[in-house]
Amino acid sequence: MTATLTSAPQTRWRGTDFGTQVLVLTQRSLRTLVSDPRMIVFSVLQPLIMLTLFSQIFAGIAQTPGFPQGVAYIDFLMPAILVNTAMQSALQAGVGLVTDMKNGVLARFRSLPIRLGSVLVARSLSDLVRTASQLLLMLVFAVVVFGFSPAGGFVGVMAALALALAVGWGIGWIFLAIAAWLRNAELMQTVGFLAMFPLMFASSAYVPISGLPGWLQAVANVNPLTFAVDAARALALDHPVTGVVGALVTSAALAAVGWVAAVRGYRRPL
Repeated sequence: MTATLTSAPQTRWRGTDFGTQVLVLTQRSLRTLVSDPRMIVFSVLQPLIMLTLFSQIFAGIAQTPGFPQGVAYIDFLMPAILVNTAMQSALQAGVGLVTDMKNGVLARFRSLPIRLGSVLVARSLSDLVRTASQLLLMLVFAVVVFGFSPAGGFVGVMAALALALAVGWGIGWIFLAIAAWLRNAELMQTVGFLAMFPLMFASSAYVPISGLPGWLQAVANVNPLTFAVDAARALALDHPVTGVVGALVTSAALAAVGWVAAVRGYRRPL
């Protein structure tokens, strides 16, 4: 009997499956966000301030000859705000990863039977949920305060929202990759803002491209953010839709490249 027990094969526990790890880690990230009311308030307040300022400062553009006829400026602006906010939220995904690296959370994960990729996917999903909450609150604010009511109706606005989330999710993987290699929150934010501001303002986000200086028109016409904004705007305004497939394919490509780079950077010794 003793010999039988001794010779029995010993199985080593290798942890839960990948999907369960992603689910548990995503819930952890969301609980961390909810547990700090300051993070919730400021993550919502910033895009609302941006919406208020831009909707009032640039409202007169709706009276210029190059502006689409019969379109209120808030209806023109809001789809761009959705895309830009999703892009800015993507930067926070990278900052959150750097924070976890610095406070020792990831070092503890390395001692557990957890696949490194599940940590990155969980971070990406939790930030996607956070971004979706931000955008929904912004839409409610825009409807109630500014009378946002585009021709595309509820379906068109939800389609624009989904496109903004897809674009933000793809860009988020690039920021996760940058964070995994830089591992410095201040440097991460500097690189992110240097990349985002030219994309935001050298595009069709706030004014029609025809209203920009000649050299800036050339930049805006090849700016990938212009394609995403134009596609979201077409969905919301019920205009002929072009560029949606291109925006989705580009987002998927960015996510694939970011995934590979993020995993490699994350595997480096802390």
